[in-house]
Amino acid sequence: MTDTVEAVDVLIMGAGPAGLQAAVHAVRKKASVVVIGRPERSALYRAHVENYLCVNGITEGHVLMEVAIAQATRFGARLIEEDILHVESGDGGFLVRSEGKSFLAAAVIIAIGTAKKKLRVPGEKELAGKGVSYCVDCDCNFYRNAKVAVVGNESAAVDGAITLTNYAAEVTLICKELEVSADMRQRLSASSVTVMHDTWVKEIVGETAVTGVVLEDDTSLALDGIFVELGSKGPLQLATAIGVDLDMETFSYIATNKKMETNIPGVYAAGDIAGQPFQMAKAVGEGCVAGWEAANYVKKLKRQGEQ
Repeated sequence: MTDTVEAVDVLIMGAGPAGLQAAVHAVRKKASVVVIGRPERSALYRAHVENYLCVNGITEGHVLMEVAIAQATRFGARLIEEDILHVESGDGGFLVRSEGKSFLAAAVIIAIGTAKKKLRVPGEKELAGKGVSYCVDCDCNFYRNAKVAVVGNESAAVDGAITLTNYAAEVTLICKELEVSADMRQRLSASSVTVMHDTWVKEIVGETAVTGVVLEDDTSLALDGIFVELGSKGPLQLATAIGVDLDMETFSYIATNKKMETNIPGVYAAGDIAGQPFQMAKAVGEGCVAGWEAANYVKKLKRQGEQ
């Protein structure tokens, strides 16, 4: 992990249609733009599109994504295909850390979808909130001096397990095969996390609270809690870390106005994370507005700084 923090005008979290459209509009307004995300994880990537204006017949989503990436980068946006691990408010903007880079952004656009994957094993649903958690940053303090596990193969699982070593007495990472950068592997090796390779959780055990898990080979592991981290950091987890308000009815998406502004100045949201309908047309339209408004926001900050 580099300690260097790079300044950027607009940082876009998510490389789907909302994020890439936002990049196009922000960079064409002369803002410096970085997009962090994995395009292949976008819901569009594996979709078949035929209900989008100007698309004739059925078009593969990954084809549209490749065109969008080429367009955004041709205009000058930078795409970093990594997971976002951390975001916080700071002096001069928002500090965003990915697997290998850190940025201080004057404005942030959150466009990373809504999905938070679950294990879908017996006991998970019944014990959710009773020892089963999907947010290390939210719940780590509840497990001081406890015995916990994190299940997952990617950066969020590794980062979460390392974070938990500051709270729990014992931390185990359960994974099939790690899919992380060399830097993340080095951080894991230097930590006190116990890694169980080539296995997975088959069942979560407990009556009123988690007491353990059963693994694929039918061995049991006694635990006080288990954190499910399948993929990158959850979008709502990242958003609420900087105080962004969610919708008041379902608390399942980010609340925005018509300018795609959130309640935090300089933070915008677009696409599925901003609510239904979950359609590319909506994502692209909101991305356009968010990119435009974020670039204008940064320009205004710069003008105020010159006065």
